[in-house]
Amino acid sequence: MDNPYKIAIIGGTGKVGRHIASRALGNGYQVRMLVRDPEKLTFRDARIEIVEGNVQNLEDIQKLLKDCQVVINTFGQPLKEKPIYSSVTEKILEVMADLQIDRYIGVTGGSLTINGDKKSFLNRVGAKMFEIIYSSMMIDKKKEWHILNRNKLIKWTLIRLPFIVDGTEKVFIKENLTDMPGTKITNRDIAIFIINQIENLKYVQKAPFISN
Repeated sequence: MDNPYKIAIIGGTGKVGRHIASRALGNGYQVRMLVRDPEKLTFRDARIEIVEGNVQNLEDIQKLLKDCQVVINTFGQPLKEKPIYSSVTEKILEVMADLQIDRYIGVTGGSLTINGDKKSFLNRVGAKMFEIIYSSMMIDKKKEWHILNRNKLIKWTLIRLPFIVDGTEKVFIKENLTDMPGTKITNRDIAIFIINQIENLKYVQKAPFISN
């Protein structure tokens, strides 16, 4: 029996996004995906509704989100371009508020450090290195976090990830709210965790770390 929820996926053509779409369909959800160039789709399924557009275009986001109940954002930053995570997330939340959609699930890197974290020494060093090497990206990631953290109306969850690897599910996923519990996770396990968060509200307005 199909689930009545329709999920809007941003970043569905990436190495994680295609598994999210597949897992959502397997769980009976309806899926709509924003795609810049449908000709470049490597994962195809007739059940997926494709919206051609650009995540930076407000009208394209409105078209994507119409009649949806859940938004999953795994948007990947284009290489060598100015970081736009925060502006993209801000646009998405704006449209969600207008359309009265209240469930948002996004992803970010484990290098993001927020108040309340108790990272190990190695994880603190790793996060500091990211802040030095990828300073503009990390500044924008922090801005994205503050945009989400200020929003008390939407049931958002921001999942912090370690290194992502291709592979089959490991099934067991470690979760922690204050420190990264491992160094890597498979793209399929990320998809499993994300789809499980649609109706599981354990991490609403929180930013859990996950790993294998």
